[in-house]
Amino acid sequence: MPIFDAYADPNRVAQLARDAEAAGWDGFFIWDHILFDPHGLDVGDPWVVLSAVAAATERITIGTLVTPLPRRRPWVLARQAVSLDQLSNGRLVLGVGIGDPVEVEFGAFGEETGTKERARMLDEGLDVVTGLWSGEPFGYEGRHYHLGEMRFKPTPVQSPRIPIWVAGAWPNLAPMRRAARWDGVVPLRWEKPLGPSDLQSILGYIGQFRTMSQPFEVVHSGSTPGDGPSRGAEIVAPFEAVGATWWVEDVGPERFRPFTFDASYVWPVEEMAERVRQGPPRG
Repeated sequence: MPIFDAYADPNRVAQLARDAEAAGWDGFFIWDHILFDPHGLDVGDPWVVLSAVAAATERITIGTLVTPLPRRRPWVLARQAVSLDQLSNGRLVLGVGIGDPVEVEFGAFGEETGTKERARMLDEGLDVVTGLWSGEPFGYEGRHYHLGEMRFKPTPVQSPRIPIWVAGAWPNLAPMRRAARWDGVVPLRWEKPLGPSDLQSILGYIGQFRTMSQPFEVVHSGSTPGDGPSRGAEIVAPFEAVGATWWVEDVGPERFRPFTFDASYVWPVEEMAERVRQGPPRG
């Protein structure tokens, strides 16, 4: 869910999250951007918006898809995430990635734009966040982050910690290896949508690097018709068959009309909300 334009308003998003929960969705995930459109666009803060969502709902999983950790101070994010995990009573997932679009979200603010360096910052940032969440004495000396020993309290509601899902563009292999060390993967491809065979290849590769026995979430995004739940289930089934555990319904503006950065662009606010209210694909 992009929190732009009318959906930059936390109150409106909170109401939509209520509608999502009532319609039977299992999760409600939002984008994490600072600017997105350099020509000017209303953009909501994801942690304020998610706080409103947490307070407005009781059951659904909530989170960011995804937070560009290299442009956030890991200790601040660690604190925000713990507070939100408490507010939601343990329903938070933290999605992370290196961030995009680079020049708009990083370069415009003088932040690091190099892919390899942002990847290092992501890895170090995850070490810092999870080390702080442990509640045990923790210090860190890395290339980008340096922390004296401290005990960071409180710890998350969830045990052993808040789940971390790692996003990455396939067929790049490094983000898939990174995802294997955590709790889930959010594979992306910009040129064309990933198909079931692509997802099968991704999971085969990740499986070579998995060393933990706990469940591993596989997140796939796509579109299903809201007016035909059974037809939607037919679209989802091949992805589920190869290992997808989450289907994230695409309700971004591109689904309803071609997106442009032109100031005259009219956001399909009601169309986006209607797809949410129609509920998930069902067999």
